[in-house]
Amino acid sequence: MTAAAAGVLLGLALIVPLGQQNVFVVTQGVAVGLPRALLAVVGAASCDTLLILLGAGGASAILHQISGLRPTLLAAGAVLLVYLGVRSLRATGGDGFDAEPVIGRRQVLGRTVAVSLLNPHAILDTVGVLGAAIVAQPAGSRVPFAAGVVVASWLWFLFLASAAALLRTGLTPSRRVWFDRFSGAVLLGFAGFLGYQFWQVI
Repeated sequence: MTAAAAGVLLGLALIVPLGQQNVFVVTQGVAVGLPRALLAVVGAASCDTLLILLGAGGASAILHQISGLRPTLLAAGAVLLVYLGVRSLRATGGDGFDAEPVIGRRQVLGRTVAVSLLNPHAILDTVGVLGAAIVAQPAGSRVPFAAGVVVASWLWFLFLASAAALLRTGLTPSRRVWFDRFSGAVLLGFAGFLGYQFWQVI
């Protein structure tokens, strides 16, 4: 197996499991479809790319030395997810997909970046695990391995947004309401999990 293929597999192994980034990208795909949901794809994948490159540059050792970083990220992430979860739970669906005001490009990118970077697991796991894996590669394999991890991130988020956009065509307004409520419940579940972890570390 080539270093690039190994990077793709490891990247998918860490990115594919359900997480707040995935839920947000899917929600955007259902809400606005393609190509507008590509903003969320670009935001999420760009943040992942940044974290992967930071990890490859040895930032994981620095992160573990910053006192109070983990509880701060946990608290900020929990608050953000409560906000997004409550918004989804309060969705009414309206008479169609365009009945609900669509947030602007900057807001989509801003929320995507916030969901990505105010996620302690994304930062610590991506920078720590993937960064350590990249550094552990032989010198000649590090670049293709890191490139494979980055490609996995971009492909996965593009797949999620595309699949969600296809799902959108089959959702009636009433089903859309239930989808939004489910998404909101999942986000609030993640918020509770982060809050519990915050309580444990303070």
